[in-house]
Amino acid sequence: MHLFIFKFLSILLILFTALIAGWYPFKKHLQSIGKERKFTGGEALAAGIFLGAAIMHMLPDAQSGFELHHIYYPFAFLIAGISFLILILMGHFVREYYHDEKAHEITCPILAAVILSIHSLLESMVLGFAASFTLTVVILIAILAHKWAASFALAVELTKNHFPLKTGISLFGLFVLMTPAGILLGMLFLQAGTINQSLAVPIFNALAGGSFLYLGTLHGLDRATIMNGCCDLKHYSLVIIGFLLMAVVAL
Repeated sequence: MHLFIFKFLSILLILFTALIAGWYPFKKHLQSIGKERKFTGGEALAAGIFLGAAIMHMLPDAQSGFELHHIYYPFAFLIAGISFLILILMGHFVREYYHDEKAHEITCPILAAVILSIHSLLESMVLGFAASFTLTVVILIAILAHKWAASFALAVELTKNHFPLKTGISLFGLFVLMTPAGILLGMLFLQAGTINQSLAVPIFNALAGGSFLYLGTLHGLDRATIMNGCCDLKHYSLVIIGFLLMAVVAL
């Protein structure tokens, strides 16, 4: 019973962390309605977070998952590369054939929200699976360590100039609610004794890794800090900070 109560409190703590981290970008967006919004510092930080999450979290986790199934070919990197290349192709297709940069700016935030929501569901299921208090605490710390970063990065994506505010709030709400849903599902599976390791988890992590690489580098190529802002040391340093934060979380 004590473990059940702790997991319930964990849900509240993770929800609070996610909401607080996503609050500032939405606040900036609301304050700038009716005029061109510039949040380049936040976008630079988000780029570093996406890049670091892909290289130091998604891809290593995916490859480890394949190896648990005795699959030692680097499928994680193959799938991530395919995902990365497909997103580049999609971006060029939208720009060249529809001549509509606005459509591309709407598609990518939706993609980021879907990817992060599914990943949030999967990682929170692990906390629900935990059968001991010590393991639950360790997993909770790991989730909290990067939950705020994921929330902030997603909120930045969902508050782009051309993205509908109501849609952005709805998608962010979906992302936030995936945590309690995942923990509750994990607890149900634990009670039912149906826990197993599926290849779906490493495959999805690999797909997410490729998508995050794109969001952290080539997304918004004409204005991406990591591509065109290297001489802007203020913003480029924020990319590095975001990347280093993910490196620290990997500890």
